[in-house]
Amino acid sequence: MADEKSYGWAGKILRVNLTTGSITTESTAPYKEYIGGMGLANKIMYDEVPAGTDPLSEESKIVYAVGPLTASGVPLAGRTTISFLSTFTKDHLVVDAHCGGMIGARIKLAGYDAIIVEGKSDKPVYLHIKDDQVEIKDASFVWGMGTRATTETLNTIEGNRACVATIGPAGENLLPYAVMMNSRNHSAGAGLGTIMGSKKLKALVVEGNGSVNVKDPKALADLSDYMLREIVGSNNNHVVPSTQQEWAEYYDKGTRWTARKGLYWADAEGEPIETGEPKPGEINTVGYRCMKTTKDEGPEAEKYTIKMNGCHSCPIHCYSDMRVPNAKKNGGFEITGNTCVPNFPFSVYMVKILGEHTSVKASTEDGLIWDQVVGGTMDDLGMWCNYAQIYRDIAHCVSKGIFKKVLPEAEYNMFDWTKFEKNDPTIMVELLKHIAQNDNEMSYLGHGPIVWCPRWDDMEWFDTTASCLINYRGWPVHHAIESYGQVGGLLNMVFNRDPMIHSHQNMLQCGLPHELKQQIAAELWGGEDALDAEKDYKPMNEHKANFTWWSIVTDVLHDSLTLCNWVWPMAQSPSKSRNYRGDLDLEAKFYKAVTGEDITTDELYKRAAKIMTLQRANTVRGMTDKDGKMGCNDCRTIHDVITQWPFTKDPDKEPFTKGTDKMEKEDFQKGLTMLYEKFGWDSEKGCPTADCLDYYGMDDVRSEEHTSELQSRQVIS
Repeated sequence: MADEKSYGWAGKILRVNLTTGSITTESTAPYKEYIGGMGLANKIMYDEVPAGTDPLSEESKIVYAVGPLTASGVPLAGRTTISFLSTFTKDHLVVDAHCGGMIGARIKLAGYDAIIVEGKSDKPVYLHIKDDQVEIKDASFVWGMGTRATTETLNTIEGNRACVATIGPAGENLLPYAVMMNSRNHSAGAGLGTIMGSKKLKALVVEGNGSVNVKDPKALADLSDYMLREIVGSNNNHVVPSTQQEWAEYYDKGTRWTARKGLYWADAEGEPIETGEPKPGEINTVGYRCMKTTKDEGPEAEKYTIKMNGCHSCPIHCYSDMRVPNAKKNGGFEITGNTCVPNFPFSVYMVKILGEHTSVKASTEDGLIWDQVVGGTMDDLGMWCNYAQIYRDIAHCVSKGIFKKVLPEAEYNMFDWTKFEKNDPTIMVELLKHIAQNDNEMSYLGHGPIVWCPRWDDMEWFDTTASCLINYRGWPVHHAIESYGQVGGLLNMVFNRDPMIHSHQNMLQCGLPHELKQQIAAELWGGEDALDAEKDYKPMNEHKANFTWWSIVTDVLHDSLTLCNWVWPMAQSPSKSRNYRGDLDLEAKFYKAVTGEDITTDELYKRAAKIMTLQRANTVRGMTDKDGKMGCNDCRTIHDVITQWPFTKDPDKEPFTKGTDKMEKEDFQKGLTMLYEKFGWDSEKGCPTADCLDYYGMDDVRSEEHTSELQSRQVIS
């Protein structure tokens, strides 16, 4: 008898219509070519949400999706990808939000590969999922609460085995910068909270008590041990320690492998725990390698550190847990923690711009307290920072007197602006709560620069180095030109928000000597000149194009398998016996062990490139041209338009000279052409061609019966 089990995939998609109350399931099978996660979610969005749909309308949808490796036992397979229409960028095109925490594993263990939420409720509700029992329940009693109180309340009602993924007041008030939070501080941004708020969906509460069928459990276990012993480093797969250690041939102060003798989780329960020197090969000490608190906040953070925590199936533990009493005294929370930007919003992103307007300094006790007050407040409000953009924007508006100029007098006078100089963090709590209300002039900051810059006559902010805005459609850098020059710049263009790609950044900061990284680059991308030394960039070349394509494709692959791209891919290793080489076939090996499908790395990359091409096709069918006509396929001049500051910064230096990451315009356009050709897109316009869609087997996307007259303009025959 044939084996009819579904290995890896749960096999079902849950569909919930909040207008009708209908709850149904359908098969995952039609979507398996798109892997899962990002691929599955983007295909549903392409098929079901027409171009030009209002993100806040009843017709708008949200797709929460996990992958075949989620909750299977594969290390670092605990993420979730959510697709929906953007609330904060030009044309409101499809975007993906991602989060770690526990929600993805709970969805999978409840028996679903994806949850489609459609329609609108006429009252606040939450979706309660306990395996195959699914209910839409009244949420009026938690509407208005912050994410922390909501989580606590719903866990009290539904039990602590459930993961609560909730929005806060920012999402309820339809502020375009709003997130969904799960497991206290794991966020999915880009306006997801806003879309949930428009549907009156306060939260998903998911309890999964099932399991994932694995085709070859022994192979999975062996691969996991092999990866933990020989391949994986620390956060961002930094593979050498940041301090000199007896066992290590190399060290680099920039890496996130921060464990060392004399460094403690000083506020750990019971007594302090020393991180020590966890060596490669020691599986049980991997979780000590990353001391994110002191890496982000400096030595002052050690005494506040309770422990490092992590997402489902994560051995690295890059999530910081701190107890900071003075954060609570200043309007925040005593227990704080995060994995990324909310750890250091003030000291890193605001202090430099505020200049003389603040007495706070980075890497100090004061800076740490401000950071934890701001980060905790943002998370509880369910506000999104657009990869720190709102922090830079607030600092800019304070330092340049823009608030004084544009706010109504009564609104401006609501705040004691001297608190910045008086070292009083409560000013940020007041400002953030005010913005989250979305009923005042200052709230336009939470609509993004594409709204507030023209409204307040400050469009030049887009073209200043301090703003970090990398694209005129509304998003900032996310490891852009500062990360391998053209490579980072190019991959910051192709999505509809900041790309959240770490594949190239992981190589940049892995800690290995540059010459050794170049040897690895030659093996992976065809030449040592794929990698330039930092701030010593050379003109675009074929190997850099290969590196850029690989960085995008591996990120999309991970967002579809739902692996953590902050650690994957395994291009390098901490093992001297391996000559520091990683294993880029690990994704395919794990895929086979879990699903039983014998697949090559090249085939996985092709499927990921197909997913990227699908999102590109969805982009061009909804993108408007300079005259406002929808269905524009000229990505080069309408979508992939980098701001001016990367070409005008460092005015006393020339591009491609030592000491600057300044770019050159013609060279950047050459890079776009080369990248388009790597994907098989039109080399001039950067949109998918008919031949490209044929190559990826996307007949339904190419077919006229599946596309309107406007949508068909995406294909160049």
